[in-house]
This record gives sequence, structure tokens and C-alpha cells, in this order.
Amino acid sequence: MRDSSPRTPRSAPPSPRAAAVPAARSAVLSRRAALGLAAAVPLAASGVPAASAATTIGGERLGRGGVQVLGGSALPERLTARAWLVADHESGEVLAAYDAHRRLAPASTLKMLFADTVLKRFERTETRKATAGDLADVPAGSSLVGIKPGITYTVEQLWQGVFLRSGNDAVHVLSHMNGGIAVTVAQMQARARDLQALDTHVVSPDGFDHKGQLSSAYDLTLFARHGLADADFRGYCETKTADFPAGGKKTFQIQNTDRLLTGAWGVRPYDGLIGVKNGYTSHAGNTFTGAATRDGRTLLVTVMHPKSGGSGVYEETARLLDWGFENAAKVRPVGSLVDPLSEGGASATPARKAPKAAGASAAAAGPASAGSSWGLFAGAGGAVALLAGGVFALRGRRRAATGEDGEAGGVRHRR
Repeated sequence: MRDSSPRTPRSAPPSPRAAAVPAARSAVLSRRAALGLAAAVPLAASGVPAASAATTIGGERLGRGGVQVLGGSALPERLTARAWLVADHESGEVLAAYDAHRRLAPASTLKMLFADTVLKRFERTETRKATAGDLADVPAGSSLVGIKPGITYTVEQLWQGVFLRSGNDAVHVLSHMNGGIAVTVAQMQARARDLQALDTHVVSPDGFDHKGQLSSAYDLTLFARHGLADADFRGYCETKTADFPAGGKKTFQIQNTDRLLTGAWGVRPYDGLIGVKNGYTSHAGNTFTGAATRDGRTLLVTVMHPKSGGSGVYEETARLLDWGFENAAKVRPVGSLVDPLSEGGASATPARKAPKAAGASAAAAGPASAGSSWGLFAGAGGAVALLAGGVFALRGRRRAATGEDGEAGGVRHRR
């Protein structure tokens, strides 16, 4: 995914130009695996999850449409996001929200779930010599950190490429280390189920626009909260610059595209900001989940799809953070961020549909997207089966890319 604007400044010095990405390879497992999953999964193979998967997890008020807040001073003016949420990191209390469970395209903020799923599978010092096969299924138009076949990278460097430059090439190299794209997508979907992020449907590990790839402000905040509990996750997302291999002993510098962290493009750095992840695509628009600490309190804010482009997503996030720090002790919570099932969280029973996004079918599908669309199943039983040993991917064909305008590693890609 791109930074939250198509006008992101280039890294200096620029990265090597990434090789052209050939057509995606279809990921297909055995018929036995497919049949084994079919019995366990209740959802259709279209790749679009059933509407009932979005629930009032976190509290009944979070299932309502519109602004939810109890007490405190007036909310910031000029909030244009289609969904947003403010929560206390430590307690998990949701201080205020707007359409928290509304399902929208997540863009690169989905990389938080990718990190939640894969980060601990490899040591930071492990290495991988990138191959053309690792990069063959990177969607055309992706943000890239500048990985080249034949160069050896440490796992730490690959994660820097994911967090700082939102590099889809780095995501795909790590995914192939992890057993492949389909395996990683299945593990991410299962992880989302464990985190009780039931609004989320994973189609690709990088968050690129694909039919049916959806999440919500609530789920993205869950991913951030869980991720920040890990020292490596936290360290990567708060890193501003890093040196990235360019071949031989040469390196080039990469910068974090989080403008609230770095102050790029005239955005004032937010005092106490930790991270976490921004995203932009031409279909999803801007999405951002940020975390900041003041006076011993850490708040999480997710803002999805504001009308204002450029730095608007950061400006709305900063205003919500300001409101949260001012009002955290004054408001009554309107809900809570639930704990993962694997960590003792109580299982929630789907009770009602979340607010339906305007133009839901268009938001779910979007224009024809680049890369394969893996119609992976997302039911609770299916998630368990996927992790346990069954992985199923429908054979897809490459379609025209929707577009992610911006730079990664100094390389600009636009169709």
C-alpha cells in the first residue's frame, strides 16, 4: 500500500528500481484440502464474507451507527472519516467511536495483522536471498521498498521494509519464507478470528485492493493493541529511518511514511507518538491507526477513509488523540477492545449486523484489482481448519490494477 497520499516524498538516495512484476501465479492446493475445508466453512467462495460476521463485539453501542460517546467535551469539528475509534491501550476501553464495525477496505493498515501473525515466526538475524519467485505475485502498482532478486536480506531488514516503507515486496518475501501467500493469508484469517476481529476478511497479506478484502476501525485497533504488546512490533513502527541493502556493501536510506511520526509534508509531529501504521490506495483512500503516550496513558486512534486527501487522515487522528487525552478521565466507555481467545478472552456470539457501508458492494469489490483474488473462507470453523492444516485458494487470474499512487524506497509506480 502507499503512504496516505500520492504525493509522498521520495527517499534519498533513491532505491534501485524494482523489477517489473510478472503475472501472478495461481495458488492451488490439493483437491483433498479443498474438500476438507468445504465441510467446515459456512461462507460462500466469492471472497466476500457474510454480513453477519460483523457483530457487536466490544459492546452493543459499538454496533450502532453514528457517533457513540458518553460525556466529556464536544468532539473535534470537521471529522470526515467514514469510521473512527478512540480507545485506551491499557484498559481497552473505547472512549468514543463512529461506525466502529463498519467494514471498509483497510489498505496497508492490514499489515498490522500480517505482523501480528508472522513476526515471531523468524529470528531477526535470519536471512533470505530474494528470488524472482518471491516477487512474482506482488500486485502491479504496489508500494515497494526496492527488493531485488539475488540480494540477501535479514529478517530485520525485511520488517523495516514492511513498517517504514509499507513495501509489498518485503511482505511477499516474508510470506514466501512462511510457506507461501495462500498459507500466510489463511494464518492471518485464523489470527483475526482468534483476536475476535470478525469484521476482517483477508485476501492478500499486503492489504492491496482485492475484492472482498475488508476490515473495520474496531478490528484495526485490535491489531494495533495486540501488536504493540510485542517489543519488536513496537520498535519497528516507531523507527523513523533505516539503511536498506542495495547490493554488495551499498545501502540506501528509507524513511517511515507515517507523517505524524516524521513531520513530513508539513505535518506537525505528534508529541508522544509511537506509530503505528498508515495506508493508502486509490480505492480505499487514506487509513491510519496511531498510538501515542502522554502522562503515562497510551491512546489508540483509527481513522478510515476521510474525505480530505493529503495529510487529512493525520490531522483528524491528531485531533481525536487530543480529544482523547483531554477527556479520557471524563467519559464513560462506550465499549471495549476484547482480548484474544487464545489469551482467555470471552467468545462473543454474533448478535446483529454492523452498520452497512454506503455502496457496500462497491466498497467490497472496488474496481478490478491487481493480482489473484484468493477466495479464502473466514468462518470460525474454517479458521481453525486452515491453521490446523488445510489451506485452500481458488485459482485466480491477474486483472488490471486499481492503483496505489505514491513512492516506496524512492521508486514511483503509477499506471
